[in-house]
Formats: sequence, C-alpha cells, structure tokens
Amino acid sequence: MPSVSFSANAAYRGRLAPTPTGLLHLGHALTFWTAQERARQHGGTLILRNEDLDPDRCKPQFTEAMMEDLRWFGFQWQEGPDVGGPYAPYVQSQRRQHYLDAWRSLLERGVIYPCQCSRKDLAQIARAPHEGGEDDEPVYPGSCRRKDDTLDWTKEWLERGAPDGVNWRFRVTDGETLTFTDRNPAIGLRSFRAGCDPVHSDFGDFLVWRRDGVPSYQLAVVVDDAAMGITEVVRGEDLLKSTARQILLQRALGYVQPTYFHCPLVRDESGLRLAKRHDALSLRAMREQGLTPEEILKQQAGPR
Repeated sequence: MPSVSFSANAAYRGRLAPTPTGLLHLGHALTFWTAQERARQHGGTLILRNEDLDPDRCKPQFTEAMMEDLRWFGFQWQEGPDVGGPYAPYVQSQRRQHYLDAWRSLLERGVIYPCQCSRKDLAQIARAPHEGGEDDEPVYPGSCRRKDDTLDWTKEWLERGAPDGVNWRFRVTDGETLTFTDRNPAIGLRSFRAGCDPVHSDFGDFLVWRRDGVPSYQLAVVVDDAAMGITEVVRGEDLLKSTARQILLQRALGYVQPTYFHCPLVRDESGLRLAKRHDALSLRAMREQGLTPEEILKQQAGPR
C-alpha cells in the first residue's frame, strides 16, 4: 500500500493510540499529554486512532469510556474517528485491507514465513506488547524457518490472497543490531540485537499475523503510522524493543521511519507498571473522586 511521504522538515504529525480493552489510567494520560504537548510545541497535527485490533478484548463500552475520558482530561485532536480526516478510517478494525496489502507485500519480498508452532500466548500478540506484562514476545528459536523456500510456495499463498490459518513471522537477520536515537534525552541512543539465539538476542522472528486472522500490533501500527503520515511516535518506554522490530518492517515495506519519543512509565507503590487492572488510578475513578485534570497534572509534574 502507498504510504505518506515526508521529509525531515515536514509538518509535525503525532498521534494518540489507545486500545479499548479497559479504562484508561494515569499512565496513559501522562504519555498522551506528552504527545499532545509535543504536537503543540511543533505547531503540528494530533491524530486519535482507536487501536481495537483484538476482537475478543476490545469492547464498545471501553471505546465509549475512552472517548469520554480523553475529552474530560482536555485532549484535543484534529483527526480521528469522531471528527474524520484525510486518512480515515481511524479505527483499526476497519482497516483490514491495509494490513492485508502489507502482508502481501512482505510475502512477495520473501521476508515472512508461515509458522505452525502452537503457543499459548499467541492470543496475546494482537495487543501492544506492554498489555501482556513487563516482558514482551519471547525470542523465537526459528523452529519453522524454511530453508527451502521456493517460488511455488510463495505463489500458492499469493493465490490464496489471505494469511489466515497459520501464524506468520518476520524473518530477522541473525546478529543484526538495530540502533536508533530516542528523542527523549533521558533515553538517547538505544540498540537491540536480532536473532534466534535467546541467550544473545533481544528479539527473534516476530509475529506479524495470527492464525485466527488478526494482524499483530507490530504490523498494524507500522502500516497505520505510515498511511497517516505520522512523523513522531510518542509512547511508553516499555515499547522500546518494539521500535527495533518496527524499523525492520518499515525498511521491508519501503516506509519512511518516524522519530520516537518514549516516556517513563508510571508505577504503583510496589514498583509495578500501571495496567488497566489498576482501577483506583483510572481516569474514571479519579474523576469520580473529584480530581480535576489540572490537579492530576500538577501532582505528577516533572520531567517527561
């Protein structure tokens, strides 16, 4: 699929990309606020994208609550599901053809392969990695890598026209190091090593499509960020490793690479990263306690 091209001095385009699997919490609000402030500082455009990929966990009631809580907190976006824009739809469940086009392109380039491995956590792969815990997708040992790929094999899947029925993995180059400089000066230069050796690699062949027909988080956000012309991605630092994977997908698909700004995580009193199970720190709960967005931001003031 064609992507939006932009140069180093292109107009700034940032995004908010919540997933409606629960109530938004304090950590979401602070990261999103950073995204909004960076868009304002650059005189740019802020896009709201509803990342409702997982049909089993994304619920309409959470989408409604998400929109209400974002507006209450003071977020203002110029493009999104409710206001439209030139790159609609801004709802991932309505963008399946975009992901299929990308899958086909990756297949034609020979950088993905079908995987028959049965893993209990495959159902988690449609979500952003941080939704599954502190650690993300484990290093895949390459069990289903095909050393005898042929044109006929690729042609068979191209004729099918859909990836459903098996899992699909991106074939990384063993030993390759992916390096990028984060726009957050507290993070700076970061490097991650790819490969199928779990001892010496940070990540291996990663999933781009689930056998039940759902594209992975990694593929969907890369496709959507390119299609919507996102110039900077602001998100939590638990997704740093995902950036390395996404750079590989961007290269393979011929997309322009955005810059990245990863925010520190908000943790509870025991040091655990906030998750949607922390109902007491949801925006809805704080609102019901009578707190205002200004009071919340003041309490959390500090470098981000």
